[in-house]
Amino acid sequence: MTLSEIASHAREGMTKAIENTRKELSGIRSGKATPQLLDLVRVEAYGSTVPLNQVAMVSAPEPRMLVVQPFDKSLANIIDKAIRDAGLGLNPQSQGHVIRVPLPMLSEERRKELVKICGKLVEEGRVAVRQARTDAMTKIKKLEKTSEDEKARTEKEVQKHTDDAVRTLEDLLKAKEAEVLEV
Repeated sequence: MTLSEIASHAREGMTKAIENTRKELSGIRSGKATPQLLDLVRVEAYGSTVPLNQVAMVSAPEPRMLVVQPFDKSLANIIDKAIRDAGLGLNPQSQGHVIRVPLPMLSEERRKELVKICGKLVEEGRVAVRQARTDAMTKIKKLEKTSEDEKARTEKEVQKHTDDAVRTLEDLLKAKEAEVLEV
């Protein structure tokens, strides 16, 4: 493996960690209804467990309401139960083949809990970024037939990507905290 491949691999790992954290944060409920809120809901359908967005269309016609329209009308009750059991604190209401999911107002206490959860998710992202950095640094040190200057230059590059990734995660956290605490 060459130095540029090691740096590229580390950058990919850091980018994946950021994207994963961004996806996890999008699943945390703030005051606004977004279809991504239900991305983590899994539904038992057709003999396997699948993400909700593969068996239904989720839309947000109002700021405090989600509407779930199953592609297969027979799955409406299963989807309703999956949303209730997802641990999101949501209470869906079935209306024939359409499921309406009103978002209740968040209490101040619940908002603070959500901020703590966001902090934990971002910390997990930081750990993943640091792990990618550690892996790259170890591989760089083990390389033979490479000058020390090139190794040092690549280590600086990997460290720069690490710093950028951590800064991006911090920005994601600040934005999500502001969104959750907004009344």
